[in-house]
Amino acid sequence: MRELGQAFGQWRQWAGWECRAVAGSARRALSGPGPERDTAVQALKAAAAALIAWALAGWWWKAPMAMLAPWTALFLVQSTVYRSLKTALQQFVVVVVGTLLAAGAGVLTGDTMLAMLIALPLTMLFGSYARFGTQGLNAPTAALFVLVYGTYSGFDILHRFLETLLGAAIGLAVNALVLPPVHSRSVRHLRGRLPEESAGLLRAVADGLGEGKVAREDAQAWHDRARRLTDRVTDLRTARRWSQESYRFNPGHRLRRSAPLPPAAEWDFTWDRITSHLEAITRTLATAAANDADQPVLPGPAPGVVAELLRAASDVCAFDDTVERSQATERGSDEQTGERVQERREALRRAYAAENELTSVFRERGDAWQDTLAAVTADTIRLIGDLSELAGPDPDDATDQGRTSTPKEHGSGE
Repeated sequence: MRELGQAFGQWRQWAGWECRAVAGSARRALSGPGPERDTAVQALKAAAAALIAWALAGWWWKAPMAMLAPWTALFLVQSTVYRSLKTALQQFVVVVVGTLLAAGAGVLTGDTMLAMLIALPLTMLFGSYARFGTQGLNAPTAALFVLVYGTYSGFDILHRFLETLLGAAIGLAVNALVLPPVHSRSVRHLRGRLPEESAGLLRAVADGLGEGKVAREDAQAWHDRARRLTDRVTDLRTARRWSQESYRFNPGHRLRRSAPLPPAAEWDFTWDRITSHLEAITRTLATAAANDADQPVLPGPAPGVVAELLRAASDVCAFDDTVERSQATERGSDEQTGERVQERREALRRAYAAENELTSVFRERGDAWQDTLAAVTADTIRLIGDLSELAGPDPDDATDQGRTSTPKEHGSGE
């Protein structure tokens, strides 16, 4: 009884959590744009498409297999117009082939059981072809409809094809003409999160190094955060492909409220390299902290210099206003953008100055710290080089003249 009571309590806790999550999703769908509202709109569109298809095929046309029209329309309201068109072609092909195979098997055998024995294995194999995706299962489903209802005549088969076409046309029309889905919000969201989270990580590492000795747990936590940033870049690529697909064959920019285009993809490549550098830097620090927990991860003045460099790099990330500039339309936005560019370039100057000092520290060291210091120095130089692409050219000529060569040129053991 005690175990039963505990199980009941856990079930009540899960049910309460699930109800709160559903209520929260409903509130977000009603309160403003977002993925919850997009999902709700697509669900209502699919239901409307099925009702329209049934009204035409079942109520007005009184077709013998009217169910096929709403069944097809329901599944063709996909997340993008392109996917709806692709699914429509896939579904029509598999339904035609499944129907013809089932009808042929029924005419050949004259028995439902024997016809299933012939048609179902063939339609399952045909539907497993990778080009058909999830729509391949509609081939044996269509065969079952034919064999269970026992309708093999040419008239019945023609009706099945016409009803499937009717449902496909309605599903495509509803998805393309009624609030056609455009998925650019995720791209803008992730592009805003990447600079923010990268700046937070750089600031955390700088603060940790500035305190002196780094704990193994802190260094490992930095590395975990850096690896999650690389996952963000992967998510951004996926979101961009999704956004590009949503614009294919989509009249949304003409038939619905204007949706801003996703930002250009060149920005992504720079941040791909930046997150890779962050992962390399934190990996080096985590390895050094794990190998000798009683010693600082970097020698002499290097921790303070690296902390200053990373703090300046954090400011460069935080001042990245590419997203804001791409969406700025209000008066005064150009002035604000100019101020942010100047602040970002000033942070970049500080980063270059710290880079020069770090390279000088590296030149002076020749002891057992050489490998760790060389790795951190090289990775931070690469990081600042890629961050400079966000701010445009180097802040001034003196910066280029004052920069020293990389550790690799000094036989660092990289």
